[in-house]
Amino acid sequence: MPSTLPQQVIEQLKGAEAKLGHARALVGLDGFVDTILHVVDKRESATKFTRLATMSEFGRRIQAAAGLSANLELVTQMLKLGGNGPIMANALGSYGLPMTYIGNLGAPNVHRVFADFARRAEVHSIAEPGYTDAIEFDDGKLMFGKHESLKNITWENIEEHLPEETMLTMFAASSLIALVNWTMLPHMTAIFQKILKHLAPKLTGEKRWLFFDLADPAKRTSDDIAKVLATIAKFQKYFRVVLGLNLGESRQIGEVLGIKAPADSPEAVTAHALHVREKLKIETVVIHPTAFAAAADANGATFVEGPFTPKPKITTGAGDHFNAGFCIGRLLGGDLAMSLQCGVATSGFYVRNAKSPGIGDLRKFLRTL
Repeated sequence: MPSTLPQQVIEQLKGAEAKLGHARALVGLDGFVDTILHVVDKRESATKFTRLATMSEFGRRIQAAAGLSANLELVTQMLKLGGNGPIMANALGSYGLPMTYIGNLGAPNVHRVFADFARRAEVHSIAEPGYTDAIEFDDGKLMFGKHESLKNITWENIEEHLPEETMLTMFAASSLIALVNWTMLPHMTAIFQKILKHLAPKLTGEKRWLFFDLADPAKRTSDDIAKVLATIAKFQKYFRVVLGLNLGESRQIGEVLGIKAPADSPEAVTAHALHVREKLKIETVVIHPTAFAAAADANGATFVEGPFTPKPKITTGAGDHFNAGFCIGRLLGGDLAMSLQCGVATSGFYVRNAKSPGIGDLRKFLRTL
């Protein structure tokens, strides 16, 4: 018998391609073009420079320019598909999970950064993408978004492209549905309510997994957050609901729910996941800080240490890859610990390699743990 958690997940992944190939995911509803940037510290030549490695260094540079001015050079490292939905969907698809995607990937034509994704998934684009400049450092990232097109993600616009019966067929055919980036989509709560009214009651058979990611709700009001949490809780009647949060998001949600913010320790965050789940009465709450991840479901609560690296190749999308890995673990029948291990390993591979792993990649990576 496998003696360690990574070995258990390696065993779980045997035959995963075939099992996932007979399932399907439906993901939405955002879409961004991400430009990954570094800030120049010292330029040595036309092709060589040193970067500002930490957010503190960047902050000091800006603070020193207060009352004066500064000329900061940004160097593009990568132009890639972005948005919580496309990144999560792309990661799920890399594991061989057939994919349907609804979101704003370009109109009337899909933007070129989504071209490869659109060849591998059934894509329904309903609006132009948003744009994000992600300035990355070794200890975090700053994301500057241009969100004008996101106001076009409405139930009415979705219905113009996909009649209700078509959407119902998509929901019914999916083992996993992921609705992400609530914070940036101003009409998302209304869309949730329409799904609850028009689609959810018509679904039959086993409850499907339904994953929510609010995506940094700090700029939304407490009333907005309370309203969406109450709406998410109502989905539990029809689905196996999973709410995914990073540490900061979990503290914001806790504040709205009247739960004391946890310390940044595995035990405290695990207890926090349990409290949030008890308040919302949903299937699973999962919280993923940088160095570990914790979750609670009906069977209890636990945490798993993550394969942290101080020198990631990329950090934008790490949380979305964790979410994809966690959901893969759930789809394959893994318990809470195995699903968490799948999540942290998926994210760990991604930040080291700047690409999404396949099942073979994940098995190899798990052997190193």
